Amino acid sequence: MSELLAPFSDPQAVARYAEGPPRFVPGFADLHRMAAILLAEHMPEAAELLVLGAGGGLELKSFAQAHAGWRFVGVDPAIEMLKLAERMVGQEMARVRLLKGYIDDAPEGPFDGATCFLTLHFLGPEERLRTLKEIRRRLKPGAPFVVAHSSFPQTGSERGTWLSRYAAFALTSGSDPEKVHKMRDAVEAHLSLLTPEHDAALLAEAGFSNVAMFYAAFTWRGWVAYA
Repeated sequence: MSELLAPFSDPQAVARYAEGPPRFVPGFADLHRMAAILLAEHMPEAAELLVLGAGGGLELKSFAQAHAGWRFVGVDPAIEMLKLAERMVGQEMARVRLLKGYIDDAPEGPFDGATCFLTLHFLGPEERLRTLKEIRRRLKPGAPFVVAHSSFPQTGSERGTWLSRYAAFALTSGSDPEKVHKMRDAVEAHLSLLTPEHDAALLAEAGFSNVAMFYAAFTWRGWVAYA
């Protein structure tokens, strides 16, 4: 796990962070656009959004540019990533509050909506469920939650096949081959990944309703659900 999390504390690696997700996550920019649409369906024009795993600031920047009336609380445990988020968001920072920590460090809210991108796959099933419950507890009734992370079949040879596809996409996107192969091996060795069915079940167990998948791209899945 340390191999996967170390880059988030390395200033040089953090400086290059924005290059990474589009190369490893198919349709990364469109994921943010779709999420903003799903959130806007149920959030007011003057809304407050909780963004868990906000380091890097990519989704904060996208949402802030799309909705001038939204305000944000971004939470992330990596201080270097929060510094990058501040630089990335730029002039929109007047509407953003950044906090170092995990879900327990987030304000009580209640928030008009929440997101969590490329984060929950770092947590095992029990901690993932607890985190989802804590997000749910901080939302207003009916508020939308949009979540996306690594989630794909885990049985037999399927896991290896999909991880190879994950690596192949990054290679065809121009990523460094040595880095890609190290990432693939680290993911296979250290992450407690779940199937899409298990992830959806955890959302329901955490108290969310109308759980619906809206995004599927190789080893990545995204859902929208409601408090």
